[in-house]
Amino acid sequence: MPRGDGRLSHDLDPQRPGPQDACGVFGVWAPGEEVAKLTYFGLYALQHRGQEAAGIAVSDGSGVVVYKDLGLVAQVFDEPTLASLRGHLAIGHARYSTTGGSTWENAQPTIRATPAGTTIALAHNGNLVNTAQLAREATSRGLNSDGATSDTALVTMLLASRPDLSVEAAALEVLPTLRGAFSFVFMDETTLYAARDAHGVRPLVLGRLERGWVVASETAALDIVGASVVREVEPGELIAIDEHGLRSARFAAPEPKGCLFEYVYIARPDTTIAGRNIHAARVQIGRQLAKEHPVDADLVIPVPESGTPAAIGYAEGSGITYGAGLMKNPYVGRTFIQPSQTLRQLGIRLKLNPLRENVRGKRLVVVDDSIVRGNTQRAIVRMLREAGALEVHVRISSPPVSWPCFYGIDFATRAELLANGLDVEGIRRSIGADTLGYVSLAGLVAATEQPKTRLCRACFDGEYPIDLPAGNLIGKHVLEGVDKRVGADSGSAGAPHDHEAGADRSAPGAHPLVASPGGGDALHRP
Repeated sequence: MPRGDGRLSHDLDPQRPGPQDACGVFGVWAPGEEVAKLTYFGLYALQHRGQEAAGIAVSDGSGVVVYKDLGLVAQVFDEPTLASLRGHLAIGHARYSTTGGSTWENAQPTIRATPAGTTIALAHNGNLVNTAQLAREATSRGLNSDGATSDTALVTMLLASRPDLSVEAAALEVLPTLRGAFSFVFMDETTLYAARDAHGVRPLVLGRLERGWVVASETAALDIVGASVVREVEPGELIAIDEHGLRSARFAAPEPKGCLFEYVYIARPDTTIAGRNIHAARVQIGRQLAKEHPVDADLVIPVPESGTPAAIGYAEGSGITYGAGLMKNPYVGRTFIQPSQTLRQLGIRLKLNPLRENVRGKRLVVVDDSIVRGNTQRAIVRMLREAGALEVHVRISSPPVSWPCFYGIDFATRAELLANGLDVEGIRRSIGADTLGYVSLAGLVAATEQPKTRLCRACFDGEYPIDLPAGNLIGKHVLEGVDKRVGADSGSAGAPHDHEAGADRSAPGAHPLVASPGGGDALHRP
């Protein structure tokens, strides 16, 4: 996730990145404002949530126009393009693909004409877990997917396929049938809509402009466009905004399960979730780390930038001096110019380099947000020792990531997660640290100031709050092979298939887990 806020620590090899969020969404209803530019600024503020593609849909009341392409927000849009997108309402999207491949067809917003002659455009942050079932139902109704292979395109198609209903009424019928995590912004020619799944897994907030309304994935995006924060969109709520004002409807009873990993890594530090500032939460996690895993050392250093707030907290809690020990190159990021093998051989040094004068002869505490495969931390420990560090003590501001996410974060598969096969001592030896300490789950939860029962902790404890489908009908590319899989499943009600990449029989509960979205080929990699 290296663009937007400079978080480079995980993404050493673009072919095997660290955790990625599903997307950032933004919507605005503001007659008299340059809504395309406001959306562009909002997406720019949400760039850290997705760097594969970006798009904006806009309406002037007579029709919806979408402009989207692969690339970063600043690569996709320029001034002439934004000037041509005129209207009074718009939605936007910055994408990381968690369902469907990284293709233009799957870039968002997705758009669909209705039989009534209107148009629906939709942007999605999250991941549905009953995509295959929905696709089957759509096929049985004779609906045509037009080649798109994302759950987002499927939802857009379902919303647009009810000529007898208004968009609002269609949404109130479709939304209760969706299972999984979703924060939607969508629109037709006249109205902006926003909806959040009953568990509120992914964030979504409502803001007020002087002449309109804004919805966005994070409060930081509201700040950028000068909107005041009104409140979060509630779990299970559908909001509609048009010339008559704002109205709200419930499509499901709220059962809050906000994503705990947002507090650790995904959200911007200047964002607030459930009333808790993310930077303050991360500093508190660092203080807790110092309490749980003290060590005699000379200097606390972060892995920039994602480890910085927790490192500040660790220094405060331990009384050890905080300082810089690793410098990052802010211009190396996840773009569509893939590094050549020549550059990739440089590995981590392309992105991080030690401050030799600061680390030589020192006992270091190195604070990072998470360990996924361990490649990054292994390289950092080796680099710091080569630069003269006497000791390297690694402290992690989340518990071990042991389970894949099916709700919109693209982790590795279980087969690739270091904590799945090793205990803490095994991981310490694997990365070469003198000591290793993870914050406890209880300590992390306490820092969020949310009750444990209101948080999704599945990647840490394997307790999935939203039931997963039986068998193998889940994953990033589920729709790209859905015909083949649906045929294979007939008569076997989702029985697991041995050939399915990443199939995992060791997971808790009744459902066998398969590869997390994006990692379906993990077991076949050299």
